[in-house]
Amino acid sequence: MYELLKKIDGPSDVKKLSSDELETLANEMREALFHRLTNIGGHFGPNFGMVEATIAMHYVFDSPKDKFVFDVSHQSYPHKMLTGRRNGYIDQEHFSEDSGYTNPEESEHDFFNVGHTSTSIALAAGLAKARDLKQGKENVIAIIGDGSLSGGEAMEALNIAGEMNSNFIIVVNDNEIAIAENHGGMYKNLKELRETKGQASSNIFKAYGLDYIYEEEGNDIQKMIALFQKVKDMDHPIVVHIHTQKGKGYELAEKNKENWHWTMPFDRETGAPKFSFGDGESYTGMTVEFIMEKAKKDKDFFVITPAMPGALGLSPEQRQELGDQYLDVGIAEEAAVAVASGAAKNGAKPLLFTNMTFIQRAYDQISQDLCINNNPVTMVMNYSSFDGLTDVTHLGIFGLAAFTNIPNLVVLAPTSAEEYRNMLEWSIEQREHPVMIVIPGNAVAHRAADSDFSSINKFKMEQKGEKTAILALGDFYQRGEALAAEIEKELGYKPTLINPRFASGLDKEMLDELKKDHSLVITLEDGIVEGGFGQKVASYYGPSDMKVKNFGLKKEFYDRYDPEELLGEISMTPEQIISFLKSM
Repeated sequence: MYELLKKIDGPSDVKKLSSDELETLANEMREALFHRLTNIGGHFGPNFGMVEATIAMHYVFDSPKDKFVFDVSHQSYPHKMLTGRRNGYIDQEHFSEDSGYTNPEESEHDFFNVGHTSTSIALAAGLAKARDLKQGKENVIAIIGDGSLSGGEAMEALNIAGEMNSNFIIVVNDNEIAIAENHGGMYKNLKELRETKGQASSNIFKAYGLDYIYEEEGNDIQKMIALFQKVKDMDHPIVVHIHTQKGKGYELAEKNKENWHWTMPFDRETGAPKFSFGDGESYTGMTVEFIMEKAKKDKDFFVITPAMPGALGLSPEQRQELGDQYLDVGIAEEAAVAVASGAAKNGAKPLLFTNMTFIQRAYDQISQDLCINNNPVTMVMNYSSFDGLTDVTHLGIFGLAAFTNIPNLVVLAPTSAEEYRNMLEWSIEQREHPVMIVIPGNAVAHRAADSDFSSINKFKMEQKGEKTAILALGDFYQRGEALAAEIEKELGYKPTLINPRFASGLDKEMLDELKKDHSLVITLEDGIVEGGFGQKVASYYGPSDMKVKNFGLKKEFYDRYDPEELLGEISMTPEQIISFLKSM
């Protein structure tokens, strides 16, 4: 197995192969993809669809002199196999050496560590600009999927490219879908271009001032080689529009593209996941239940997402049932926030949801379009926890520090199922504030909770004690409970335990009250310490005698870490905190 692939140490080895050998190589690469993905999971559909095009690119161009920039880079596994990293796919012992995205630390053939969408054209335009300043002659190639074109950065970069007067090749990999179905008017034109084999009189790319060429058979190696040979060394920008099959080579993925965009480890014969996480309740599941119930009861309520129905697991059937009460704006977080703000201004009750790592792109719109206008939009963020997505490109741990410092925005951190659902209901119905709710990243917990949160920044004291007060925010509340029990056991006194609930402000009255019979406040938060909740507490106590110890994550780009090991590295296990208390 992998007889040809084992001989590929770099792109120069690809160029030595015959037509038949290239086809064999493609088959071996798909087998290698199966080997990795059935064992550790990862992006399935994007990579299976790009095998032939990637082989053709490396056959024609001269990487790394010619520079490839992959959008999102979740379709870069075939590229990695051909650039000296095949062992990350054919040898289980080397799986961990290869990240799920392009990474300059891995290879000179990668130029950016990137996992967010709509970025490749702009990044590649920068490479091309620097080349022109240095009077270089290399080809610069941006690879972007059709779904990513709906992102504002991609359209801005197309506009920039339209004025360039030098080599710049934009490969649009059109597989007719993003993660879920595409949304937006531009996809009518892409469909027309596909149906006319690129000959439609209306052409969105030409409208940007770009040259254009189309290839229907994007999974045909020889046709792709001929196509790339036509555009190599071209002296002006051109869009190379190729039509490919997402998930090609695996029938289940070809038929159900959305479910096979990314996968957990699975059984190849059946497609079933190898590991079961049970059928128990989840915060995302109860969010979907809330959405469906609320939509039936209140026709002013609707949900909006920037191409991320999977952030909650909102199925195609549920989206269809919601009808006009569901709006997918495509990969456009900025527009999602502004549309939600406009809808709220006109009396609707919008709930916007996505992953925390992606909403970072809309910081300005949250500040300007939403919070300055103080419109009542509810934003629900998944994967805000350190114990969720761990790739450096998808971290949610910066969200609290970023968004809790925007005026007017109320950021809520629920600690249980009851509190979370009550926060959702309160937020949707109140008309005074924009609200962000971070979905807990730990296992679902149950306990009684208030239903009214209109007393903004009012903390809840769950256990009255002495000496030490523990402020355990959101999904770290259960860690606070465990720490309180350990203090009572090891140190012989009962500490105070507080559920802050509000991550964006302080209950100054409660903090002042603690001064009477406490000498230490401990804060626990699921995010970076700098600029976060704990530092707000420490700053408030600054002029007083109260000592404050903040526990949270460092301001670092962590990558592919073990969450529990990380807690030990930042001295945040109960044992380490108890040791700290004993040392005082």
